[in-house]
Amino acid sequence: MKKILTIAAAAAVSLSAMAQDKPIDYTVDRFADIEVLRYDVPDFNSLSLNQKRLVYYLTEAAIWGRDILWAQNYKHNLEIRDLIENLYTNYAGDRNSEQFKAFEKYLKQVEFANGIHHHYSNDKFIPGFTQEWFEEQLALLPGSPKACGCVLKAMFDPTVDAKKVNQAEGEDLIMTSAVDFYDGLTQKEVEDYYNALKDPNDATPISYGLNSRLVKKDGKVTEQIYKLGGLYSDAIAHIVENLTKAMAYAENDAQRMTIARLIDFYTTGDLKTFDDYSIRWADDTASQVDFINGFIESYNDPLGMTGSWESIVNFKNNAASHRTETLSQNAQWFESNSPVDPRFRKDEVKGVSAKVITAAILAGDSYPATPIGINLPNANWIRAAHGSKSVTLENITQAYDEASHGNGFNEEFVIDAPTRELLDKYLFITDNLHTDLHECLGHGSGRILPGVDPDALKAHGSTLEEARADLFALYYLADPKLLELGLLDNPDAYKAEYYKYILNGLMTQLMRIEPGKDIEEAHMRNRQLIAAWAFEHGKKDKVIQLVKKGGKTYVKINDYAKLRDLFGQLLGEIQRIKSEGDYEAGAALVQKYAVKVDPKLHKEVLNRYAKLDIAPYKGFVNPVYEAVYDDNGIITDVKVSYGEDFLPQVLRYSKNYAGLKK
Repeated sequence: MKKILTIAAAAAVSLSAMAQDKPIDYTVDRFADIEVLRYDVPDFNSLSLNQKRLVYYLTEAAIWGRDILWAQNYKHNLEIRDLIENLYTNYAGDRNSEQFKAFEKYLKQVEFANGIHHHYSNDKFIPGFTQEWFEEQLALLPGSPKACGCVLKAMFDPTVDAKKVNQAEGEDLIMTSAVDFYDGLTQKEVEDYYNALKDPNDATPISYGLNSRLVKKDGKVTEQIYKLGGLYSDAIAHIVENLTKAMAYAENDAQRMTIARLIDFYTTGDLKTFDDYSIRWADDTASQVDFINGFIESYNDPLGMTGSWESIVNFKNNAASHRTETLSQNAQWFESNSPVDPRFRKDEVKGVSAKVITAAILAGDSYPATPIGINLPNANWIRAAHGSKSVTLENITQAYDEASHGNGFNEEFVIDAPTRELLDKYLFITDNLHTDLHECLGHGSGRILPGVDPDALKAHGSTLEEARADLFALYYLADPKLLELGLLDNPDAYKAEYYKYILNGLMTQLMRIEPGKDIEEAHMRNRQLIAAWAFEHGKKDKVIQLVKKGGKTYVKINDYAKLRDLFGQLLGEIQRIKSEGDYEAGAALVQKYAVKVDPKLHKEVLNRYAKLDIAPYKGFVNPVYEAVYDDNGIITDVKVSYGEDFLPQVLRYSKNYAGLKK
């Protein structure tokens, strides 16, 4: 489970630039609604040689999975990518012409989104160049490649496969979603298939559908399993090859066995093996180098079952991990004092571990756009019986912070100077603490009652789970316990995060929505649900107000203590919904508070943002790791550099890491 960073007020000055002899240039590229950044990997050179070797092979395994995500995102993505990269690389015409400039923008959008649908809104990109120009230019290339009719329709017909993931209430979410997890089935057929497999009395259920494509052929429904010899086998073979090389440099036996079990999972496709791997991974808290690799998060599945392929390689930030370790050591206190019904609390919190990490590579569904926090495993029974592991990617949040300085956001949207000063002083630490609490404790809190299907909330499960974790974090961010633990030094510091969160949920995240559209992405729905619910339920006491100053709308929080109480009330209700599997109540909450947009306020936000020229979305290019070999082919050093730009990087990945045959 992930926490995604939002566009918000500029944070306090980070330490990243000060820690370097020569600060890197964080901004790489800007196009459409995207800004591409770099991130630093501080302390990489402090790793031992074997740790560097381990990181190197894990990064190779990560990049080799890229094609899997492209294929999962849409059935024609890889073919389209080949065509447009070929045209861009070999184009001999005027690169300053309007048609080519529009084509270059489209290419960058597709590369950033890992396909032809926007990575956040899920809407299909509409080319600014004509189909006629595209076909004419292809014909001029060596070999005169041609795009088939289905590919041309996918690119140029706005009605064909218009949404990667559709979450519109009342529609068949499978038939109206372009993501390639299902073929030839209706939503009811998918739900019926998996419901027939599930045993309500199974206390340790596998994650049905996590690593498979469900297809219907000749009236028969079958699963195509992602594994060696199965679907995506060519790419998986490269992943396994590099995981095997990495295993030779594992830091300890526990890590070595964890990698071995992941290889076993890729070899067999067996989900019980994946559970065993997940337990071993969560238990391995001694290793400094760590990674995720596989079919993990299910946000791209309209029913929240199949995992998109992703990987992040990282190593522990020892200094910054003090705060996450402090939280995990006190996990039982937070659970026992949670404002939810005691029936839904865990009697005993097991195996909660957390750390702040330095990301070394981002891949698959975590590249170029990436989360800032992760909590895994996702299986509820593993969390209850064995615990979970949480990470906060602080070098990523620092890169966001560096890029946000002086962008004018605070001056435009924050209500007054004292609030801006509060944000400048405390938002960086409280935002990171919110991520720590969200991932370390929020996702791992609470329990599902016996016999309740973990998938009972269906299409709304991701939104409600993210809301539950956010609310847990928001509630405890204001608790005196954080002062007692030495994680904050001012009892008012939490107000910086509260103000940013409500401002974002009610107003500023609307800059990511096109006029007339509903909110569909799970994290955005979660944030509006919380902010709108708190706004409505605090109206009588004027806890939150939308006030006018100089013709502009501003968020004003009058009573932070009552706002915290509201967060606790909503947390209690959403935990009840999850614990009891109350689909109707969950759906009602989402539909009432999380989906619809006030068109007048939306227009105002868009107009104010347009004057600032801030990109709504940000993502990253990766560092480049170069292995130095001796005459015997043994790695003697690994060098890291930061000079590669966005298009050169993705074009290199497509050339050198083409894991799937087209």
